[in-house]
Amino acid sequence: MKMKITAKYVVLVLCIVWLGACKIPAISSKQENKSTPAGYTNSQDTTNSVKLQWRQYFTDPYLIALIDTALLNNQELNITLQEIEMTKNEIMARKGEYMPFLNLKAGAGADRSGKYTWDGISEEDWKTRPDKGHKYIGDFMVGTYFTWELDVWKKLRNAKKSAVLKYLSTIEGKNFMVTNIIAEIASSYYELTALDNLLAIVQQNIELQTSALQVVKLEKDAAKVSQLAVNRFEAQLLNTKNLQFEIQQKIVETENRINFLAGRFPQPVARNAASFNNMILDPIFAGVPSQLLSYRPDIRQAELELAAAKLDVQVAKANFYPSFSLNAGVGLQGFNPVYLIKPESILYNLAGDMIAPLVNKNAIKATYFNANAKQIQAVYNYERSILNAHIEVVNQLSRMDNFTKSYETKAKEVDILTQSITISNNLFRSARADYIEVLLTQREALDSKIELIEIKLKQLDAKVNIYRALGGGWN
Repeated sequence: MKMKITAKYVVLVLCIVWLGACKIPAISSKQENKSTPAGYTNSQDTTNSVKLQWRQYFTDPYLIALIDTALLNNQELNITLQEIEMTKNEIMARKGEYMPFLNLKAGAGADRSGKYTWDGISEEDWKTRPDKGHKYIGDFMVGTYFTWELDVWKKLRNAKKSAVLKYLSTIEGKNFMVTNIIAEIASSYYELTALDNLLAIVQQNIELQTSALQVVKLEKDAAKVSQLAVNRFEAQLLNTKNLQFEIQQKIVETENRINFLAGRFPQPVARNAASFNNMILDPIFAGVPSQLLSYRPDIRQAELELAAAKLDVQVAKANFYPSFSLNAGVGLQGFNPVYLIKPESILYNLAGDMIAPLVNKNAIKATYFNANAKQIQAVYNYERSILNAHIEVVNQLSRMDNFTKSYETKAKEVDILTQSITISNNLFRSARADYIEVLLTQREALDSKIELIEIKLKQLDAKVNIYRALGGGWN
């Protein structure tokens, strides 16, 4: 009677200890904030230019051909595609973990026991038996065995769902990379056409300044000006000629940047530079900030990574609970291979296991705390992605507006200074203007034309960047 009572107490104590072992440490989590401002400006218009595919947004056929080549050959993009395949294989591995395992097993071995042991005596007795028909003594076996971990706490299924979410996040990462590649190629292409126009302007000015130098030399021969005037005009001509070499070097570097993005060795880049100044910028519709949550691939990637991190916490939490598994096997075993075909050699087993952590759970706790910390990191990364996207759109909208106004103002300045070149030359010939005025006018006109090209390039960059910032380009 006392032994029965003692046994009950022992069982009760073991249950209490086991329940205490399953206690999960407290953690502090963080909930993500998805709120965004109502609009970028006072407008609440939901029309969004990002709905246009990139082939409709960028209409230059040379640019489209470059983008198509890059999307096919870009090495970084192809590396990312292989990473996607690896995460896809991770799903396969996770899926297999919560399914039963069935394996085939076969084995053969020889056994020789010492003569003066119980096994040795039995072996000798067997060898001296008159009905002994076979000389092989060993261990031969063939069969299958079955193992299955019961996913009671959804640990394995959550791990598989987490792998799926990580796979989807890598796809969004690839989409974001496509967006950036298209934006980089478009920006470099516009920069290349801008450099072509800069080179053309410099060469035109070289011709104008060469003609002006000839006029000054004739004026010097007529004793109307000194050698100083000739030297000043010739120095300015040399300075302008020097500009073209820097521009030509930039053209080479920009072409090779495009070639690198396109995954090919250096070669000339086909382009239409003549349409640069006449390129019309279509109106940009930014919609409302909340649309960024759906359109920006990097935000969607961060959201999927956050969902995966939450599941990883559940997976780590399940390590505190007991795990259950089934094990079974069936096969044939005998000390002689001849007996493997006999029914008496059949063996089978069936067992169930329950394993629960009891003491020294530091590794499990560390995994759990790290999973929670990664979840909090994912929350901050998600919120940062939303904030960064919103600021990028605001900045690019401001750039579009300000550089449009700047281009209009600078274009008027260029027109006035271009007219001033002719006026200053006529006044100089009639001795009503000093040669310094001619030099300054030519220099100011050249600088203003270069600045006009640079402002136009900034406009086109803003066009590219606003499309990327809104989440377009990957579709």
